[in-house]
Amino acid sequence: MQNRCVFLSVCRPSQIHTRPTRKSDTHTSQPPHTFTLSSASIPLNQIRWIKLMCKPAVQLRMEWQPDEQGLQQVLQLLKDSQSPDTATQRAVQEKLEQLNQYPDFNNYLIFVLTSLKSEDEPTRSLSGLILKNNVKAHYQNFPPAVADFIKRECLNNIGDPSPLIRATIGILITTIASKGELQTWPELLPQLCNLLNSEDYNTCEGSFGALQKICEDSSELLDSDALNRPLNIMIPKFLQFFKHCSPKIRSHAIACVNQFIIGRAQALMDNIDTFIESLFALAGDEDCEVRKNVCRALVMLLEVRIDRLIPHMHSIIQYMLQRTQDADENVALEACEFWLTLAEQPICKEALSGHLVQLIPILVNGMKYSEIDIILLKGDVEEDDNVPDSEQDIKPRFHKSRTVTLQHEGGEGEEGEDIDEDEDDDDDTLSDWNLRKCSAAALDVLANVFRDELLPHLLPLLKGLLFHPDWVIKESGILVLGAIAEGCMQGMVPYLPELIPHLIQCLCDKKALVRSIACWTLSRYAHWVVSQPPDAHLKPLMTELLKRILDGNKRVQEAACSAFATLEEEACTELVPYLSFILDTLVFAFGKYQHKNLLILYDAIGTLADSVGHHLNQPEYIQKLMPPLIQKWNELKDEDKDLFPLLECLSSVATALQSGFLPYCEPVYQRCVTLVQKTLAQAMMYSQQPDQYEAPDKDFMIVALDLLSGLAEGLGGHVDQLVARSNIMTLLFQCMQDTMPEVRQSSFALLGDLTKACFPHVKPCIAEFMPILGTNLNPEFISVCNNATWAIGEICMQMGVEMQPYVSLVLPHLVEIINRPNTPKTLLENTAITIGRLGYVCPQEVAPMLQQFIRPWCTSLRNIRDNEEKDSAFRGICVMIGVNPGGVVQDFIFFCDAVASWVNPKDDLRDMFYKILHGFKDQVGEENWQQFSEQFPPILKERLSACYGV
Repeated sequence: MQNRCVFLSVCRPSQIHTRPTRKSDTHTSQPPHTFTLSSASIPLNQIRWIKLMCKPAVQLRMEWQPDEQGLQQVLQLLKDSQSPDTATQRAVQEKLEQLNQYPDFNNYLIFVLTSLKSEDEPTRSLSGLILKNNVKAHYQNFPPAVADFIKRECLNNIGDPSPLIRATIGILITTIASKGELQTWPELLPQLCNLLNSEDYNTCEGSFGALQKICEDSSELLDSDALNRPLNIMIPKFLQFFKHCSPKIRSHAIACVNQFIIGRAQALMDNIDTFIESLFALAGDEDCEVRKNVCRALVMLLEVRIDRLIPHMHSIIQYMLQRTQDADENVALEACEFWLTLAEQPICKEALSGHLVQLIPILVNGMKYSEIDIILLKGDVEEDDNVPDSEQDIKPRFHKSRTVTLQHEGGEGEEGEDIDEDEDDDDDTLSDWNLRKCSAAALDVLANVFRDELLPHLLPLLKGLLFHPDWVIKESGILVLGAIAEGCMQGMVPYLPELIPHLIQCLCDKKALVRSIACWTLSRYAHWVVSQPPDAHLKPLMTELLKRILDGNKRVQEAACSAFATLEEEACTELVPYLSFILDTLVFAFGKYQHKNLLILYDAIGTLADSVGHHLNQPEYIQKLMPPLIQKWNELKDEDKDLFPLLECLSSVATALQSGFLPYCEPVYQRCVTLVQKTLAQAMMYSQQPDQYEAPDKDFMIVALDLLSGLAEGLGGHVDQLVARSNIMTLLFQCMQDTMPEVRQSSFALLGDLTKACFPHVKPCIAEFMPILGTNLNPEFISVCNNATWAIGEICMQMGVEMQPYVSLVLPHLVEIINRPNTPKTLLENTAITIGRLGYVCPQEVAPMLQQFIRPWCTSLRNIRDNEEKDSAFRGICVMIGVNPGGVVQDFIFFCDAVASWVNPKDDLRDMFYKILHGFKDQVGEENWQQFSEQFPPILKERLSACYGV
């Protein structure tokens, strides 16, 4: 299939490339074409031009013919619009906008595209693309006669002898169709379907090309009653062409049907067996485009109609094993997706077990860099750290808003929710999805399915790869080792004492791509490294990674920085003895790094601060770290997006340094407030006059709010004076009502932190804030709801009995959330804490509902570490049980379990537990208590007996 997307982004329409098209890859997502016109060709006599172009629309009939002089000027415009002279681009754009006021201009454009066969193809195609842009921007203003003329010309010329012109007409047709014209152009689909029967190849191919584009862009509409369900006719028609003698037609036919698999179009489901049989018949097709579309169809069917594939699964797997080794990499990539998709299916283990012996070597082989990869990645360039980055090297950054979480026993993070898995295997600058990445991803997911059962097929291969003299093969072996780290960790442990030193040695390899992949793979085993005695592996790994952070190759710097950030997260305070050495390296990198890696360096510094916390608050460390950070802070303008990672970094540093950040806090605080204020003002202007103002980038506001949170958390009461001298509470009131969830999320985090740090400034606003907090207790927006819940809990502790008027605003929502199935763990825990705190300060109001939440409350908090938040919540539950003991009776075993989760409660809290446990035991009598306690697991029984004598 020839992908038309490229027409819209290349300068010269004659350059057509092919690349695989994903469903979302349609041409409509491309940027509009920019046309240029050299200054010499801008007509001086504008009035004469307008007269030529501006025949009244009522005269436009089927026999419309262009004025010769007007036509020549349009042709000159088209010719010159391919000029690279940027100085005239704006003038040309204005000229095109002017001409669009005269509908006749669009007739000239369609005439050049479809009828002016004497012109060269790139010029004709360009005429069609300008018309396509006009349709996108102004179609609703086209007089009916002009629109009809364009539509007629398109259908009459869909069989143009030139593939480029046919493709351009196809784009034009689908652009018109996407403007709502499928409903008002009833003859389009029947005519295109009829033209498929044409004996003229060009007509058949052109019609199929147009239909494929329509199917891509309007798949949902085609499967709806709005059009009287044309798929009932179209899909059987497409299936007939699977046997066509032309591979291009066969490929179009499969691609058309493929658009309707994921949406489970009824017309396709009715013909599913015919479709699958037809695909099997094409399995051995000699055309690579056909094979690619067959593979794509089978991958999608695996997701939506696996029931129909299961009877043939053995044959399909054998076919996909062949295709994953196809000589055409696009076919191999499409087939490789099959293993990724199959790994998500419950039948994966059963279906694949017998084929692993064939599959694993194929995937491993696919993980080698191709020659083209090495050229694109400049694999032979070893030192490039003096070469400035181009802007294209730097991916756009999106800030991840602050979410409040609690510490668990064992200190693990939240698995499986809200975690930013930025673990691309390695070469993310080669951002195209390719066979290497897909093979590595497939091996990773299969390792998670088969676990250590994969190793007998892998280990014999690994040894040969890891010690291979050819660096490309050795590099792929290191990638394999990284890919299986998560799934096969247990089985790999016996080999790691030998493998980790080998990988650390690979950090010094003479090839940069080997050094960079070794960084990534070592980061995947960081958890194991940290679990060993520090001198065994942690110290040597840290020493070598820090050297790689200062590598002469930018790719290695990036990989080392990312790997070191992962190591920091795993090692935490284990790094404290080496802080001086670590900071020396990271600060030196400030002066060495180019733009892109500087952004990653901020992350490594922020993660270090998060990991070692207050240990960073030493004059020696502050003196090393803060000057370069503040220098960067002063260099950046308010509208520079590099502020995002720097603000995130400073937020972590401020929280860690606590009072150590005081000398730097005032200018940082003021700038954050300014960023919030500017963004809110811009948002206001945009909402009032969207035509005149641009929408603001609210990420500036979000990162500023998060840094203010970091300051409030780090400085505590010291932030009081800063808040007193600013209008932050007014700004916060606006931010809490923003339409963007991430803004509200960060606002509530800041509200909670300010409540803890300087409540006298928050208290006058509580009456206005509480209804907003109540409205945001909506678990559809999990992180917003989580932070609002946490902030309410903090406010409770400051307000005390004065919370009474607000209980009814929030309690029903909190009880609903804690009883909601599939609520994420973090939200459940924060909800339980806040209910407990609300009950602590207003027991009479909350206790009557005790029975509605006591069981999920207890199960939510049993795994939380002993801390102040848990302490206040449990005091609340004890007070509520005192008010309403009947509310806990049915679920008393859960309360016993929650009490036993405490390692070391404060004495007065322990007394509260003691009184409730003994009160219950006395109430039911010794015999009943014995029967009741027989239900306890042995550990719970021992714990309660030892700690509370029951």
